[in-house]
Amino acid sequence: MTRQLHLNAIYTAAGGTLGGWRDADAPSRAGVDFPFLAAQVRKLEAAAFDAIFIADLLAVPDSHPDVLEKVATVNDSLEPITVLAALSTLTERIGLIGTASTTYNQPYTLARAFASLDHLSRGRAGWNVVTSLIDAEARNYGADSHLAHDDRYRRADEFLEVVYGLWDSFDEDAFEWDAESGRAFREDGIHRLDHRGEFFRVAGPLNIARPPQGRPVIAQAGASPAGRDVAGRHGELIFSGAARLEDAVEYADDLRRRAEAAGRRRSDILLFPGLSPVVAATRGEAEDRFARIAGLLHPRVALGDLEYWLGGVDLTAYDYDGPLPQFPQSNQSHSAQQQIYETARRENLTIRGFVERRLKADQLVVGTPTEVADHIQEWFEAGAADGFNVSFPALPGTLDAFVELVVPELRRRGLFRERYTGTTLREHLGLDRPLPRSSGDALRL
Repeated sequence: MTRQLHLNAIYTAAGGTLGGWRDADAPSRAGVDFPFLAAQVRKLEAAAFDAIFIADLLAVPDSHPDVLEKVATVNDSLEPITVLAALSTLTERIGLIGTASTTYNQPYTLARAFASLDHLSRGRAGWNVVTSLIDAEARNYGADSHLAHDDRYRRADEFLEVVYGLWDSFDEDAFEWDAESGRAFREDGIHRLDHRGEFFRVAGPLNIARPPQGRPVIAQAGASPAGRDVAGRHGELIFSGAARLEDAVEYADDLRRRAEAAGRRRSDILLFPGLSPVVAATRGEAEDRFARIAGLLHPRVALGDLEYWLGGVDLTAYDYDGPLPQFPQSNQSHSAQQQIYETARRENLTIRGFVERRLKADQLVVGTPTEVADHIQEWFEAGAADGFNVSFPALPGTLDAFVELVVPELRRRGLFRERYTGTTLREHLGLDRPLPRSSGDALRL
């Protein structure tokens, strides 16, 4: 069977760049404009995208006011599961992936929410499993600071095991709906969980039938050693932050080795690097379009974004034309900080140089439909990608251009589907439907 390229849209209503909300074609308050969001998702479904993915942050970041007041992306946005549930009624095929934190939720709550989304969408739900990032999130949930990095991933690992058990509370054939006898389900077909672990005590069972997909697709983006371990054990759709082809190949190989070490098949995981396309009929038009979009991002916001990923440091006190200082590792994203320092050393960047580089984005591809498709095909055929997380720098223009110009070129090359052939997200991705795990004791009512 010919290998199939997959396309997933990272949907940020305010635009995939921090200045995207300023684009003349973007509606004001796009983050909470559901009709606008739904219209974009319908375009993606018409183009047969595998899924849309909505990211999330559980706080307003602790950024300098000069930065914060200029950013809309995380400061005026809807809660993902609510949005996806609404979209499930307006769409028929496209997968619906939402972010939810294992650090600031409970397994029973998320097991029920994502099982409900899978039922509402008839098998199109996916869960992007995150451990959260910043202390501001912790303070919204009764803690002074964020849980330590490796502790977060141990909690996530146990969290997922509990959720799997809850999704398997009912046997596949437990429900009979026998109106004549008055029996809705067999009492030996519903099972206790009775989990007692380091972080959770959960009795179960879950009060909803097993999800249509068996379980929603598990997405994950771990890049640190602890994050890669969790991704190798649980992830099915793995988001890669690699900006260079050789790094993406190394990451893909490492994740597949970890999956095998966890008793899984290499084919059980799909690697999705990021892609931020600015495309037009000619290279000159594409470069002009990118220059306009890049001009929307205030330099102080670009500097603030760098400060954020370095753990909330203040770079304004340092020489703007001097080297990027090496700060102690924060309790935020270890992999993001490591990547920043490696890039700064490799390219000998000053703070100014790094800010200017971030204006261009690591995964940006600017060019004609042929040039963008060439990039996609090169990474796909090199084994660096099974698909791409496509982020649209400014909406609706860059989305429209990708759908109208690049998707037909990918189809012409035989890389991307003409239409959906399945109905569930697992079918789109070619992932098996998991069988129920061995059930616990039957629950006697």
